[in-house]
Amino acid sequence: MKSYLWSRYKEAKRVTKELVPSIMSNMLNPDAIFSNNEMSLSDIEIYGFDYDYTLVFYSKHLHTLIFNAARDLLINEHRYPAEIRKYDYDPNFAIRGLHYDVHRALLMKIDAFHYIQLGTVYRGLSVVPDEEVIAMYDGSHVPLEQMSDFYGKSSQGNTMKQFMDIFSLPEMTLLSCVNEYFLKNNIDYEPVHLYKDVKDSIRDVHIKGIMYRAIEADIEKYICYAEQTRAVLAKLADHGKKMFLITNSPSSFVDKGMKFIVGKDWRDLFDVVIVQAEKPNFFNDKRRPFRKVNERGVLLWDKIHKLQKGQIYKQGNLYEFLKLTGWRGSKVLYFGDHIYSDLADLTLKHGWRTGAIIPELRSEIKIMNTEKYIQTMTWLQTLTGLLEHMQVHRDPDSQMILEEWKKERKEMREMNRNFFNAQFGSIFRTDENPTYFLRRLSRFADIYMASLSCLLNYEPDYTFYPRRTPLQHELPGWSDQLCTGTFRIPFLQETVQVK
Repeated sequence: MKSYLWSRYKEAKRVTKELVPSIMSNMLNPDAIFSNNEMSLSDIEIYGFDYDYTLVFYSKHLHTLIFNAARDLLINEHRYPAEIRKYDYDPNFAIRGLHYDVHRALLMKIDAFHYIQLGTVYRGLSVVPDEEVIAMYDGSHVPLEQMSDFYGKSSQGNTMKQFMDIFSLPEMTLLSCVNEYFLKNNIDYEPVHLYKDVKDSIRDVHIKGIMYRAIEADIEKYICYAEQTRAVLAKLADHGKKMFLITNSPSSFVDKGMKFIVGKDWRDLFDVVIVQAEKPNFFNDKRRPFRKVNERGVLLWDKIHKLQKGQIYKQGNLYEFLKLTGWRGSKVLYFGDHIYSDLADLTLKHGWRTGAIIPELRSEIKIMNTEKYIQTMTWLQTLTGLLEHMQVHRDPDSQMILEEWKKERKEMREMNRNFFNAQFGSIFRTDENPTYFLRRLSRFADIYMASLSCLLNYEPDYTFYPRRTPLQHELPGWSDQLCTGTFRIPFLQETVQVK
């Protein structure tokens, strides 16, 4: 039996090696648009956009700015030790979509089924051993009542906060750095107070205008100039599409940014422009009226009977917006980067079509297209199939071999994680399952892409068809694949015939 298992192992290795060139001939396109739900652009008459990380992208300097400014606020206004200034922003530490246990001060990655991915739990800047995580949570499952609320916030007794937008990367890193300082120096502290202080400091960087002033003062340093943003808007305008902008950012900030990336005439492209909308409240609060903003940024008191092209409006609410424009239902497509604040209410309550902008998608696909990644993932899936099929052999020699394979599989999983982020891996997957982030993305976004420029690759009447992902009971068993020589690689959803 021992020789039988090893012979199947060697055969699987051989087949895997033959599979790799076939898979590499069918690379994924980093500039593609991916569909969760069937949608035809011919049905879309109105296009809406968020501003930050949708129409405009920022350079790596912005997160350093936010981190440093919030760190200084902690020291100067919250009286935190000045020694935390020794911590600099590390752009490679955190990824989007992570959860933070407010009471235990732990940053972690959770899958679509509320299970913590072991090996991705951090206290400060150090990983927490699996045994300790399992002891704290009585396993690795986080009960529903402990998860964050609908918008990813920690409230009403929930202990978990989910960081869903790109601006949250400096916040996660600052939380981890300050936790690290207190732990290294044996300083007793209340994790809930630390979380609140860091959250307030990050908020103040925005509310007090620190970030806005810095970007306006050196716009070329912070904004990634992209001709394609104007090209996308111009293409839509040429095809007679109406367009609007709803953003939480202030008027002068948006105006200067749009003049830089689109041009002085940027407002001519939009039928409606709304700033400081306070999403997601904009989509739910019926009480706040619109106010017009004049050229000097002064709020006018006029009652708004019509949303006029070329004007800028502040606040308001979606119900009034729908009443004044008549733009309802599936003829509207709105793009944003925040799955909760931008997209969730629109798709669940108002029937708009939604598009998620996920900049990380492009870099992750480029990694997935590398030969090393494909070799690793193909062998990992084949090895998993071997374990599943051969576990029926219960003799001691076979069990010893299976244990060796399990050890190899664990090492391969860690290798796979390191392809993306050394601490947390991909934002879309845990070891096998989709992440909680991807679960929400799949639920609230009809389509998703790395940037709006991807729209330039599609005609205005293009129909997006979601790929038919096989259900578990629709896939052949691994033993059947081995016998027929037909292998399905789950991470690519590819079927390859090996002669």
